[in-house]
Amino acid sequence: MGTLAEVTRRSLGLRQGKNEGSLIESSPFLTEANAKRIVDTLCRVRGAALKLGQMLSIQDSAIINPQLQKIFERVRQSADFMPTWQLEAAIRNQLGDEWRSKVATFDERPFAAASIGQVHLVTLHDGRSVAMKIQYPGVAEGIESDINNLVSSLKVANILPEGLFVDSVIEVAKKELRWECDYVREAECTRRFKELVKPYPEMYVPEIIPELCTSQVFATELIAGIPVDKCTEIDQESRNYISQQVLRLCLLELFQFGFMQTDPNWSNFFYDAETEQLALLDFGACREYSKDFVDKYINLIYGAATQDRDIVLKYSQELGFLTGYEAKVMTDAHIDAIMILGEAFQENKPFKFGDQNTTHRIQNLVPVMLSHRMCAPPEESYSLHRKITSSSVSQCCTKVTCPSAQQLCFRITVAAGLVSYRQ
Repeated sequence: MGTLAEVTRRSLGLRQGKNEGSLIESSPFLTEANAKRIVDTLCRVRGAALKLGQMLSIQDSAIINPQLQKIFERVRQSADFMPTWQLEAAIRNQLGDEWRSKVATFDERPFAAASIGQVHLVTLHDGRSVAMKIQYPGVAEGIESDINNLVSSLKVANILPEGLFVDSVIEVAKKELRWECDYVREAECTRRFKELVKPYPEMYVPEIIPELCTSQVFATELIAGIPVDKCTEIDQESRNYISQQVLRLCLLELFQFGFMQTDPNWSNFFYDAETEQLALLDFGACREYSKDFVDKYINLIYGAATQDRDIVLKYSQELGFLTGYEAKVMTDAHIDAIMILGEAFQENKPFKFGDQNTTHRIQNLVPVMLSHRMCAPPEESYSLHRKITSSSVSQCCTKVTCPSAQQLCFRITVAAGLVSYRQ
């Protein structure tokens, strides 16, 4: 109805001179009023629809309509709090009627709220401060309907490109959301990650509080520090250190652990200046990467590092990025994109992430790839590339010069006993 009203106003010439040239006003569907309706609704219903909105908000503007991206950017860190009565009912349902006896204090106002749950400050009887996450009621049950309804609206508006293979994106999103809604699984992944990073004292995973954990309530010790995206004003040496650890972690997860935390939310990485530790949070979206996938993927990187287009083509096909039947213009665009993204690995010297024009050069190739792509990328690549993008953006945001990714990757593969990858 908002769209029809806007079309009518424009047809009658009632919109002239008002917000002309504004991205949000160029489409009758994506007017400021409709944008507010979308944001308000997503923040209110929370859950899967809001999560998908957050995922779309971090897509490149060359792929997602900038107007749509602008809308979803508003919901990336937003959600409505549960009313007190609903919060109390949700906790009682999970921890029992006497749940308050398990804690010394409970702050009813959350200090964080996201798509799936909100986080409260709790004090245990032994004095420890705890972050307790409570899942919004009905989120897990509403994954299918929430996402389907949102995607239906976006398809009606015809603002998602066909080459994005939206159906594949949606299926991956649904699977990852089911994982994130399972707090028992998150607890198991957190314990596993804590063991994996034990040899790396510069990284820290908080302790779980088992007596406050269920399928929809999850509690860990409260960690100190600030989110890494708030570290832009600290000294350059510290920024270099933080960024190197973020990049190193990403490579460790893929090439050594075969197990990755794939949620690129900045609030999942906290830096403690006193301990010089990077604290890692929120392991609901962890996933495994098979040795077969990693073997092929690192060969793809090797092809980019050595600028061997034949190797890039071979492993792009074996991984499923290409079918082998693409038009030459598509094959060339895909290989060119891999070469651009592989530049950090091409020289054995410090790589200045903050000085690159990578995004602009990739944008020039996107129209070709959206028009000629014949298959959706492999499922593993969705979450993997979100994580890699997050790691790279951290370098740009802090304007750092890091040891080359080639050096870091070599050190990690040696530690993992995977030196053969270097051949």
